[in-house]
Amino acid sequence: MARNALQKEQFVKLIVGAGQASPSPPVGPALGSKGVKSMDFCKEFNARTAHINVGVPIPARVTVRPDRSFYFDLRTPTTTYLLLNAANVEPRKNRLRGAMNPGHETCGTVSLKHIYEIAKIKQSETRLSGLSLQGLCKSVMAQAKSIGIQVVH
Repeated sequence: MARNALQKEQFVKLIVGAGQASPSPPVGPALGSKGVKSMDFCKEFNARTAHINVGVPIPARVTVRPDRSFYFDLRTPTTTYLLLNAANVEPRKNRLRGAMNPGHETCGTVSLKHIYEIAKIKQSETRLSGLSLQGLCKSVMAQAKSIGIQVVH
């Protein structure tokens, strides 16, 4: 049997700031180890995220074929980012971070309207479209609790 017949598609999951993909870590090493030219990915990623505010963390799922060609799907920004943004949390060390001790301290508050809006954004993803809006809201509220954001009514 030919060697290529045994190889399968490989997947790489990355979270990169919109418009900020560069061949430096984490993108370069993650894709280079699979035989993909990271510069090609960076150019296409930056072009496809040009309409989004620069720096918004966008998860990308890269599928690498056996012939080293690739394609990728973009997802919605991470729930944590959306929650911290809605709560107007100040960045620490140039990154948005939640409470140091969630459950015992809070770093911000969001309303149920914010939770609903974030759930609507997440529901637009194909992989989450089968879930009910109520279920997504509960999931977003649980995420808020885990990073130290209080949900107020």
